[in-house]
Amino acid sequence: MNTRKPLSIPLVLVTAAGAFACGPGDWGQAAEAAADAEAAGAIAETAENPRFGVWQLESDRPPPYKNIMTYEPYDDGGMKITVATTNTEGETSSWGYVTMFDGAFHPVEGGGEGATTAVEIVDEHTNRILNARDGEVYQVIINVLSEDGNTIDNEYRRTREDGTESVSHAVYRRIE
Repeated sequence: MNTRKPLSIPLVLVTAAGAFACGPGDWGQAAEAAADAEAAGAIAETAENPRFGVWQLESDRPPPYKNIMTYEPYDDGGMKITVATTNTEGETSSWGYVTMFDGAFHPVEGGGEGATTAVEIVDEHTNRILNARDGEVYQVIINVLSEDGNTIDNEYRRTREDGTESVSHAVYRRIE
């Protein structure tokens, strides 16, 4: 049985709204104020996760090898993750999942029978990703977005059957 303590992170939603009053002859100012309020609201409603975009794995493998990770908005505040890989023989595959950053496990499409993933926010630059198969967590990934928002460093931690732990890293660079 898998026992873990969920990470408790408060969610803060910020919205912008404007109100104004006008009298006769104030229509120009009113229209400008309305446009400003609408723009402020649009900015607040479209505040994006800095991970949204397309990322390519840094690799020494010869072409045509490629690993592309795409993060895009999902539902109300979530994210859809898709990983597309081309191996050195040119064969392609993809898999992905969705998250609401609440630590809840969701099925991995293309990940095989019983594969699920959960994502928790640690801080503004760090997410913890838990990969499980048939309810047992087999891998924890610490996903760190760089200060400049152009690289993601993944630290992969796996516990082997003998109880020893393996740690590896992968760096993704933003390409879109």
